[in-house]
Formats: sequence, C-alpha cells, structure tokens
Amino acid sequence: MFDPTDHPHRRYNPLTGRYVLVSPHRNKRPWQGRQERTPQEDRPQHDPTCYLCPGNTRANGEVNPHYDGTFVFTNDFAALLPDTPQSNEPEHPLLTYQSVRGTSRVICFSPRHDLTLPQMEVGDIRRVVDVWAAQVTELGATYRWVQVFENKGEAQGASNPHPHGQIWASDFLPNEATTENDQQYTYYIDHKSPLLIDYAALEGERVERIVVSNAHWLAVVPYWAVWPFEILLMPRRHVLRIPDLDEVERLALADILKKLTTKYD
Repeated sequence: MFDPTDHPHRRYNPLTGRYVLVSPHRNKRPWQGRQERTPQEDRPQHDPTCYLCPGNTRANGEVNPHYDGTFVFTNDFAALLPDTPQSNEPEHPLLTYQSVRGTSRVICFSPRHDLTLPQMEVGDIRRVVDVWAAQVTELGATYRWVQVFENKGEAQGASNPHPHGQIWASDFLPNEATTENDQQYTYYIDHKSPLLIDYAALEGERVERIVVSNAHWLAVVPYWAVWPFEILLMPRRHVLRIPDLDEVERLALADILKKLTTKYD
C-alpha cells in the first residue's frame, strides 16, 4: 500500500501549478558530507567602517543621518532605475529584451550594528512593519510591483552585516508573482474563496506543519516545500497588502516575526 511518508511521490503546488518531487525514503541514507557550523559573531554596536551605521559616509559619498530608529534611502547601487530609456525593437525574436523602470531602497532596521531582527524588541519590529507599509503605499502609487525582502547573512548574498532589508519596486510583475497571481485568480473563480485563506484554515486544522502561530498569523512549512527551512507566513484574515493590516494585526505580525526568526536565526 502506498505510504506518502515513505514512498516517492509528487506534490502539487497550487500557487505555481507545478509539481515537486518528494523522496522521503532518502532520509534513511547515511550522511558523511559537510556539516556547516554557525559562525560566531562579535560585532560592535557601532562600526565606523560600516556604510549603514548612523553618521557614517556611504560608498557614494553621502553621510547617513544620526538616525535612532529605522532609516530608508535609495540604494547607491540600485538594481532598478526610474529613468531607464525606452528600449528599441529587438533585432531578432530569439534575442528579445525590454527596458524596465523602478527603484531600489535600503531599510536599516536599527541603528545598532550588532542586532538582527530577532534580537530586536517587538515594538521596534512593529515600527519596521509600519515603514514597510508606508513604503508599499508610496511606491505602489507609481509602480505595479513592490517587494520587501531581506537577504540574511553572507551565504544569502548580504553585502553588509548591519541589520537591513531591501525594497524593490518595478513597472512590471516578476515571473513568480505573475504565475501565483494567475493561479490564485483561477482558484478563486473555481472555489469562490481565496486560495491562501483556505490553505491557512486547512493547515490550522491539521497542525502538523505549523512552525509558529498567533491569533492573526500562521507560519507553516508548506505542503509543497522545496527548500530547507522554507516557510509560508499567512494572515488568517483576507488582506491584500501590508498597508491594509490594522493596528492589532501589525503588532501580531511583529510578534510572529520575532518568534519565527528567533527559531531560524
């Protein structure tokens, strides 16, 4: 008899319409490969050589203010630019390109060089959430897509250890966002309810994949997970954008982010 906890199978990801190969029986194999050790970090509260610390000079010559909370500025080496010229017609249909416009911003979570998000107080994380909401509101008035994210640590490509994240805004929808938007639209037409709200309710009942939860948020390892430590953080109420969160939900988001990142840091 087939046992999904022991036999190879495919799991469907309703957000992408693609299948993920799952081979649970391979967990029985011996492992003699490399084992990573957590690096020991002993950083000062303020680093005079850090481009992101208060009062320091950045790579482009601008001086950071002596900020005491969050600090947002346009990335000195932005991936997207607001004044990109309109592209010409491609010379060949197999060599196609399109010019894109947008902006990239950096958000310093704290003036302290030695803190990470899980080490911050819930109230301070809540202020970060408020800045995210304000940035999404501002940039969303101009651009089709606004993405808030953090690359944590050297292994993920972070170029500076100071606690910070990024905000990218663009005049186009990225591939993954386009796919997930289409999939959720199709699900709503078929089921007359939001896909992620239904999924949050289902995982709330089953419990087994929940990492952490509170009255307003649910963090789970998705059924279709691909990456180690992959997490899907979902609101329990149907909310489209961060600015649409009410005061209680924003505080609850800060609380669950602290708990979740503390477990994963």
